[in-house]
Amino acid sequence: MVSAGRRPVWDGRLALETAQTLKTGLAAHGISSDVHDGYGLALVSVWVGLVVWCNGDRFWWRTGWNPQNRRIVYAWHPALDPDRAARRIAFRYAQMRRLHRVPWLETDTRRDHGPR
Repeated sequence: MVSAGRRPVWDGRLALETAQTLKTGLAAHGISSDVHDGYGLALVSVWVGLVVWCNGDRFWWRTGWNPQNRRIVYAWHPALDPDRAARRIAFRYAQMRRLHRVPWLETDTRRDHGPR
C-alpha cells in the first residue's frame, strides 16, 4: 500500500496477484473460485454469498450479521499468509454449503423440480 496524504492508494496489480494466490490455496482444498479485479481491488468469488475482497494487504469476507448493531460482521486475514486464509475460507465455505443449499447442485435426482 502506498499512502498519498491520508487516503490510501492500493496497487491493483498487487491485489490481483494476491487474489490469485488465494485462488490457488482454495484449489488445494478442492474449492473452485473466480477472480475479478478493478479499481485497485480484487474479488475472489467462492460461493453464493461468499466473496473475498483483497487489496494486496489483506483478505476480508462476510461472516454474518449483528442484529444488535445492525451491521455486517467481517473476518479478515493478512495477505502475507494466503494458505492459512484459504483454510479459514474453506471452513466458511463448508458452513455456507450446509446452510445455503443450491437445488441445482443437489445430487438427489428423485426430487421433484417442478414442471418440465
